[in-house]
Amino acid sequence: MDTTVQKALTILEVLARSDTHRGITELAGELGLSKSNVHRLLSTLIQLGYVANEDGRYGPTSKLWELGSLIIGRYDVRRLARPIMEVLARQSGETVHLSVLDEISCEVVYIDKIESGQAVRAYSEVGGRAPAHCVATGKAMLAELPDAALLALEGRLVPHTRRSIATVEELLRQVAQIRRDRFAVNHGEWRDQVRGVASVIRGADGRVAAAIGISGPAGRLTQDFIRRTAPMVVEAGDTVSRLMGGSRPAAHVA
Repeated sequence: MDTTVQKALTILEVLARSDTHRGITELAGELGLSKSNVHRLLSTLIQLGYVANEDGRYGPTSKLWELGSLIIGRYDVRRLARPIMEVLARQSGETVHLSVLDEISCEVVYIDKIESGQAVRAYSEVGGRAPAHCVATGKAMLAELPDAALLALEGRLVPHTRRSIATVEELLRQVAQIRRDRFAVNHGEWRDQVRGVASVIRGADGRVAAAIGISGPAGRLTQDFIRRTAPMVVEAGDTVSRLMGGSRPAAHVA
């Protein structure tokens, strides 16, 4: 175990559980560390935005609360989305995914799924990842980001099939369409013979919490199928959003 990381997290836990801000001498005595070591670790935590220094006494910032809220929000969205996912699975006959966006890696993380009853179906697993610009749930969530954040993806859009988005210009073009339609489509951009359609789910703060979508073999997810099921997917996303206290789509920032 990395002892530096362990010490930093221990300090953070002590500060989070304390009713008042703490001084370096006090922390050093409680944790059995040197004052110079505590000072160095606190300086790092301040730089990372987890700790604030107020007149020589230290306490946690709201960043811990923000991260905790994101995690709790994922548990809430899974619980609330599950019945709606089951309905969508019955309506479509295809696999239904619930995904969240990891903005740092620009990947989606599958946090829940309902398998299709079909013998041939799209493969994925809960906890698995996929490039956000190549799958429907990912593209739906990317469309909610400001254009400036999308422009920052220049050079990171690795194609995985001949249909994959490979440039920021193409991403922005598709995003404009997704914002108008309120759903995104994957035309075999991650796996050549797998298609999907997805829409976002909003939390009580109006921000995107997750995306819900269906996927399956291209032979079944034809253009006609997508045209018929896209409104179901959008309604599923809106229903879960309402359950989470979410509202209408927010205006996009260019």
